[in-house]
Amino acid sequence: MIAVLDTNVLVSGLLHVHSTPGRVLDVVLLGRIQPAFDDRILAEYAAVLARPRFASAISGEDRDSILNHVRRVGRHVAAGPLPGLGPAGLPDPDDLCFAEVAVAAGAQAIITGNARHFVFFADNPWKVEVLAPGEALDRLCAES
Repeated sequence: MIAVLDTNVLVSGLLHVHSTPGRVLDVVLLGRIQPAFDDRILAEYAAVLARPRFASAISGEDRDSILNHVRRVGRHVAAGPLPGLGPAGLPDPDDLCFAEVAVAAGAQAIITGNARHFVFFADNPWKVEVLAPGEALDRLCAES
């Protein structure tokens, strides 16, 4: 499965390795999910993971390891604007890049803990699903 991981899934997975987002990171590391990203997303991952409030809970080694893994095995794309979608009126305008990357990468899903931030992307013509971490794991199990 090709999927865009929302930053909250990445952070939650590193903070709580035995949680559902932690299991999503496990399947990323196992190669069952290929993360799609662009330079904006990778920069956001790095900036959020470098915040002082996460320094005591996420080691620099773990942070660097996951970022290097995403760079190495992920699908790096150049994503442009999507017709009819813009940041105006979005719950979090910074989330638009995740939808743009999902489309550019031909992803099946955006995996997020904040599905309400992606209501603008419901019923999108590209058939990219917005899935909670548990839904993504269920989907992977059903495909096995």
